[in-house]
Amino acid sequence: DDDNSEGGLHTIHSGRHEYAFSFELPQIPLATSFEGRHGSVRYWVKAELHRPWLLPVKLKKEFTVFEHIDINTPSLLSPQAGTKEKTLCCWLCTSGPISLSAKIERKGYTPGESIQIFAEIENCSSRVVVPKAAIYQTQAFYAKGKMKEVKQLVANLRGESLSSGKTETWNGKQLKIPPVSPSILDCSIIRVEYSLMVYVDIPGAMDLFLNLPLVIGTIPLHPFGSRTSSVSSQCSMNMNWLGLTLPERPEAPPSYAEAVTEENRQSSIAPIAAFDGCESALQGPLFAYIQEFRFLPPPLYSEV
Repeated sequence: DDDNSEGGLHTIHSGRHEYAFSFELPQIPLATSFEGRHGSVRYWVKAELHRPWLLPVKLKKEFTVFEHIDINTPSLLSPQAGTKEKTLCCWLCTSGPISLSAKIERKGYTPGESIQIFAEIENCSSRVVVPKAAIYQTQAFYAKGKMKEVKQLVANLRGESLSSGKTETWNGKQLKIPPVSPSILDCSIIRVEYSLMVYVDIPGAMDLFLNLPLVIGTIPLHPFGSRTSSVSSQCSMNMNWLGLTLPERPEAPPSYAEAVTEENRQSSIAPIAAFDGCESALQGPLFAYIQEFRFLPPPLYSEV
């Protein structure tokens, strides 16, 4: 009641009361909700019920916020690739090198997708090595000028063991992304980043590895973007098409006389007399217009 209101507060009488409410989130970018080892990003709505001579009743309800990342942007559709080589040494003996080349068709993915890995591993050393791949999540926390970092394994796969002198090729070996939180890239206190590590496990030595950056987004790849990405990746994998060159000047099409002989033209015009009885039904002028321009030759190639 207006008579009992004081400072914008209204007395609630006995009974059940429901109030609809809504809040508009700020237009500024909001960091995605996240629970990390050294920090978190949380959002909630808090309600309070004030009662005379009693402590207020408070209730908090959390909700989730996603800062959408569209992986259809050109920067996230670009392929990621790298090459590394390592030579093993044991005292005064030096074995042959171990080389690793890897490529993925794009940088952006969404949870549930599978990353197709194209790689070639060549083992010229004297040891038996194992090619592997793994997705890592890196959490970075910033506070008071200091930073803590946590790295977690998300998913991994293992290839076949390679003895000395052997080579292994991955033609689209798939590594599925499990349900994970999206990347957080624009928050000043917490960053969440992902990377695909393709590496060679070398017993008794430091592993040879390649780090390919990933961005886990919230808006999946559009069908058209998927086709474009697939075509571009296939073309980039096979570089033979670069050897093809276009002619400096396109070849002119055949002349009208070469395409339509006088005999064909006369035979096409001859049956026109058979349509005399239909002239009234076809509104004579329209039919005559079609016949008149039907065999008109096109403009010369030099004119175009």
